[in-house]
This record gives sequence, C-alpha cells and structure tokens, in this order.
Amino acid sequence: MSESNDEEEDWSNYASAGYSTAYDPWADLVPQEEAEVFDEDFEIDEFTSVRPPPSDEGLDHLVSIGACDFCIIRLSGQPFSWDSAQNLGSTIRKSCEDRGATKSNDVQYCPFCEDLFVDMDVLVEEIKSDLTGIEFKKIQIGAHFAKSHVTEEDDLRTRHGANGSQALKSAFNDALSQKLELELKDVELVKEQPEIMVLIDTLTFNINSELRSLYLYGRYRKLERGIPQTRWPCRACKGRKGGCESCDETGLQYPTSVQDQIGEPLRAAFQAKNTAFHGMGREDIDVRCLGRGRPFVIELKSPIRRYADLSELTELVNATSAGSVEISELRASRRSEVARIKGTAAEKSYTIRFKYGPEPHIIPPSKNDDKGEKDEQSEEIEEQPEVAPPVEITPEFVKDMIVSLGGVTLEQRTPQRVSHRRADKVRKRQVVSISDISVEGDEAEITVRCESGTYVKELVHSDEGRTVPSVAEKLGLVCEVIWLDVNDVHAD
Repeated sequence: MSESNDEEEDWSNYASAGYSTAYDPWADLVPQEEAEVFDEDFEIDEFTSVRPPPSDEGLDHLVSIGACDFCIIRLSGQPFSWDSAQNLGSTIRKSCEDRGATKSNDVQYCPFCEDLFVDMDVLVEEIKSDLTGIEFKKIQIGAHFAKSHVTEEDDLRTRHGANGSQALKSAFNDALSQKLELELKDVELVKEQPEIMVLIDTLTFNINSELRSLYLYGRYRKLERGIPQTRWPCRACKGRKGGCESCDETGLQYPTSVQDQIGEPLRAAFQAKNTAFHGMGREDIDVRCLGRGRPFVIELKSPIRRYADLSELTELVNATSAGSVEISELRASRRSEVARIKGTAAEKSYTIRFKYGPEPHIIPPSKNDDKGEKDEQSEEIEEQPEVAPPVEITPEFVKDMIVSLGGVTLEQRTPQRVSHRRADKVRKRQVVSISDISVEGDEAEITVRCESGTYVKELVHSDEGRTVPSVAEKLGLVCEVIWLDVNDVHAD
C-alpha cells in the first residue's frame, strides 16, 4: 500500500459527493444586532412632542419643569415690561395650575436662570450700598455668566421657550438696569462712556465697581526753571516705594513737578487715587513756558467726586503753586482728547539768549572716525563749508548770520544729551522764522518759531556739528545757551 493510503484521508473532502452544489448549513442564519444600551440619564420628556409657548400646553410645561415667574413671562412669547414681569408671570402660573399643571418636587430652583431674577432685589441693594458716597450721573451695568450656564440656558430656551425669547444675559441686564433706574434717582444707564462701570459675577454675586477716570483740559505756564513736567523717579532707587537717602525717601529726583503742582490740589478736591499728566510736548527742566501756556490734559484716576466749579479749582491751583505754575482755560475733557493732545504737531515760538565766542567753532572727529570706521548717520548730514569769522565780530554781522537761518530746514542728529533714551537718527525740521534779534556785547537774544520737534538749543550751539546749519556754524564761533523760554504753543 502507498504512503497516501497509509494516511487518514479527510472526510470533508467528499462531504458533497454526488450532489450538484455544495451546501452551507449556516448560510440562512441572520446575524443578531447588539442590544442598544440606554443612557441612564435619558429623559423621556426630551422627545415628547410639546407645543411651545404661547400655547397653554407649552406654558403648562414651563410650570412643570420649575421655571420662575420671571422666566415664565420671558419665555411665554407675550409682550411685557420688567417692572411688571413678576406679576404677569405669577398670573400665568396660576392659570396653568388651574389647568392641573404642577411643579415637580425634584426641582429646587429655576432651571433657566437659577433664581437670579428672584434674588435681584438683594443684588440691587448691594450695588446701592457699594456706590454710597460716590458722585456720578452715568452708569453702565455688565454681568459675567459662567459659560456652561449660558450654554445650558440657550439649549433649554430653544426647546421649551417661545420663538424669539430673550436670552438670559441680555434679559438679566435689562431687568437689573430698569430696577436700578427706579432706585437711583437722576442717574442715566448708558451703553458707552460711563462714569462708573458695575460688573456683577452671577456665580458668586461679587460686585466690582470701576470708577472711570475724570479728564480735565487746560493750559499751564511754568514760571520757574528747575521743574520737570512730570514726576521724575530717583536715579538711585528708581523711584521704589520708600525711596532712599539721596531722594529723602520720596522716590523722586526732583521734589516737585508741573504734574504735582497742578494735579495734587485737583486730586484732593476730587478725592482721586492718583493722576496722570498728558502734555502737548514738553519743555526741558531748565526752560520756562510762558505766553498762553502749553495745552495739557490731566487724568484723575478713580475719583469719588466728579463735579466742581472749575473756575474755583483754577484759583486753587494757582494759589497753592506759589507762583511757580499757573493754569487757565480749565474745562471738562474726555479720554479721546489725550490722543489729540499727544498727536498734535504744533509749531512753537521760543526766546533764547546765548553767548558767542571767542573760541572758534570746531567740529571734533566722531568716535567712529577715530577707529577708522565710517559713520553712516553722519553721511546723512551734508558737509557745510567752514565759515571763517571776520577780524571783528560786529552786531550787524551777528544779526545777518542769524537772519540767514530763517526758513531753512535743519538736519538734526539726535542730540548727545538725549541719546541714551532716543533713537540715533537724523531728523529734518524747519525754522519758520527768526525775529526780535538783539545783540549786546558777546551775547545775543532772538525769537524763533520752528516746527514741532526741533531741538532749539542745538540750533544755537550745533551739538558738535550734529545740527546743521546752526548759529555757531554761521558765526564760526562757539555758542553757549544762557537761557531758553517757550513763548507760545501754536495750537487750539
């Protein structure tokens, strides 16, 4: 017998022998689908067809799921006002209960507003208490809701409320605003530019009242030298709290400033926390500001008082400054005027007195030139021919040279005295006019009107050739500024 006969043959190879087709005994079985697992939180009423309000069926359903009187009228699709909302909602509830609608025993609070409308009277009293003693006529109300609350209310309102029902957040703000209008006499509820912004956290009922800044516009005249325009932090301690020995523990480099001379009497009068000073440009510490004065806006932060006689306050500031600073044209302003004040490029007129000679005006080589490097900024300033001074410097020569600068365009590289805080670049500024030239011995005094941003001192002494042309270059003599006054700021 062969090896294949020795092995046991598989009977299934012949199972269909003698039949026309092979038969699969499992072919007619239908696979059974897996049983659907129902969510334990499944609510049958979610799929129950209930006509929405204003149908009686929809109103009955609002009562049965525990809606408060305020939310019943809000979602009813009926016209209403918030001062009568609770009474209207209560009337609808009674009608629903007469038809057999009852509130579920499992409901502890309104599923829509979580009883925010019910507690609104308490909230109004807390807001009134928080604003006691504060002067204001315009108030804006805002409310912060948890994102989950807004999302859930929106879903419930869509399923159970009338079409077009007011959303919770806007409804809450409207209802609260109307109640406050009744409680706060002579106060206007506004949507923008409020004097007080009240923000309510609806989750914690925390109330945050933000007192918006009070802005006043005016002009100031600085009648004494040595006063900075704004507070100058101490160089040693950087103005830290408590200061240091070098600043007598004030934190200030200079004991006073234009900001404090004007701001402190106003801060005390309006019971504000602090001030910020916004001027139309600024003069150096050693420069007076005369004429009509420099326009400014002073910002009084978080003021308790907002209304006062500004003419009386003008007199107060002028009296307390003891002749060092004076203000005029004081009036109410707003935040937008700060941008205008900062952005106005006004021409200015100056009177400047300087001494000239006897040393010749010599431009020293730049530090980069000493290293054999090329000074790219210096290339922007055209080289000027050297002017040899005449044997005798006459007043007529001085006047002629100064007059020749009228109408010219200066090229001014950032002065050395401010190079530590300003970008090193060349600026072009026009000298509009020069007048009232007087020469006495080796001193001269001139009145100059020039474009905003002109470095006037450098127009005289040239800052070692960084400003061209200059008086020093024209005379061929060293010039030294004695004093400088701002005569006028040509704006407003």
